[in-house]
Amino acid sequence: MVKVLSGFYHVDTPRGELICRCRGRLRREGMSPVVGDQAKVTVLNDGTGRLDSVAPRKNLFRRPPVANVDTLVVIVSAVNPVADTFIVDQVSVLAALKGVRTVLCINKSDLDPGEELRSIYSRAMMPVINTSAETGQGIDELLELLGDGICAFTGNSGVGKSSILNLIDPDLSITTGQVSERLGRGRHTTRHTQLYRLPTGALAADTPGFSAFDIESMEYVAKERLQHAFPEFAPHILKCRYTGCSHTVEKGCAVLEAMERGEVSASRHASYVMMYHRAAEINRWDRKGQE
Repeated sequence: MVKVLSGFYHVDTPRGELICRCRGRLRREGMSPVVGDQAKVTVLNDGTGRLDSVAPRKNLFRRPPVANVDTLVVIVSAVNPVADTFIVDQVSVLAALKGVRTVLCINKSDLDPGEELRSIYSRAMMPVINTSAETGQGIDELLELLGDGICAFTGNSGVGKSSILNLIDPDLSITTGQVSERLGRGRHTTRHTQLYRLPTGALAADTPGFSAFDIESMEYVAKERLQHAFPEFAPHILKCRYTGCSHTVEKGCAVLEAMERGEVSASRHASYVMMYHRAAEINRWDRKGQE
């Protein structure tokens, strides 16, 4: 499924794109097909199609609605709009919990290469690429990382998501927006989620910005799972003095010791602590409601 718009489902088939209506049984069962879904279709006599079934998904983002994502490309910049690392961390944690690899793309690198961002996320064991939609810097390296799977692009509005996709394939002609100097953010130009076939064979989703991303799903993550969504914690977790260490304030915590040595970014750890406390509070209220 490459596009869903106004009740029509656009499915990529060996014979080309087929525009389908959804079978009534799927709607009655509460199934809402999204882009990225693998679907079975029937070609009708009038040349349109009927969407009969959807294969089990390996993952699903509800906002924006896209399934079976292999790579999430988080596009940031060190200039207008300046990256909010806490939001980047929330998005990357959500991706990790869904089994999706995150690639950090520092765009507008012709203006500022974002060395601090590179330092933070390289230590997070995340591929980091410097790009420029103006000069073409880093685009070939980005394409190599995408492979031939499904990738989704996200980031602050105005950071250059659509511009990068247009640079990869000018035939896409995706609408782009300007950044407001006063507000430091761009206007949303991406109105729906759509998969675009890139020259390498990858399918790319140009998605709405961070404000529309599925961050609210973080509210339902158990606090114990969060440590496993920070890959830089992995070499240290089993070295903590106490079983069940929260990695927030405990003496003998190997993650905290790694942070003091500079192996774990203080910024990333601060994001983890904030998410941990939020999850603990939500989990506590959930338990009260069940008592």
